[in-house]
Amino acid sequence: MYAEERQREILQLARANGRVDVTALAEGFTVTAETIRRDLTTLERAGVLRRVHGGAIPVERIGFEPALAARDAVLTVEKERIAKMALAEVPEDGAIILDAGTTTARLAQALPGDRELTVVVNSPVLATTLGTRSNLNVLLLGGRIRGKTLAAVDDWALRPLADLYVDVAFLGTNGCSVERGLTTPDPAEAAVKRAMIAAARRSVLLADHTKIGNDYFARFGSVTDLDLLITDTGLNDDLAEDLEAVGVRVVRA
Repeated sequence: MYAEERQREILQLARANGRVDVTALAEGFTVTAETIRRDLTTLERAGVLRRVHGGAIPVERIGFEPALAARDAVLTVEKERIAKMALAEVPEDGAIILDAGTTTARLAQALPGDRELTVVVNSPVLATTLGTRSNLNVLLLGGRIRGKTLAAVDDWALRPLADLYVDVAFLGTNGCSVERGLTTPDPAEAAVKRAMIAAARRSVLLADHTKIGNDYFARFGSVTDLDLLITDTGLNDDLAEDLEAVGVRVVRA
């Protein structure tokens, strides 16, 4: 088993059981305790586990939210594939919303240069990425900038969204499950995401497989609010079937 495969299984075990133990993992995977400790360190640096004495717990159990830079360095290949698949959902002309996030940022970088689009963003990072493109009319929502995600939130972001209607909203999330819907750690960001869904004819979620089956503090929608979920091939078949059973179209890039 490759280290990445083992780490993926360790993360799944942590989320299923609430924590993992170094000794038990070493025995289960038939590797040394030092190998497991290195795996846990890698997962902690990725922002998905937090090390505790003798093992680790998933970050969602303690309400921890990784910073943008930490999340941007995780699952980069998968996020690139998701972004490329999402290009098929970009209209030939018209308007789109790009939510703040590391996967939506990759879609921003990949937007084609041969079509005129209005792009609404709530991230100064995305506005900077897109602002110099002559074929794009970029609208940056105002508001308070959250340090964790560099997303604009609160009333100055919400008010313009109430008067907009775009073709597609491309959204990010921290959690997505049939039971709890679409969730994120911060209520202010949840409010903006909810307004983005309301402002769009179609809503497309861009989320790597680690987000699926996961739940966070603040809910901003049901999975049935989605027209499409684009994820990666690491998604568990059972989770994909659960989503499709309630009418969510799932595409794995």
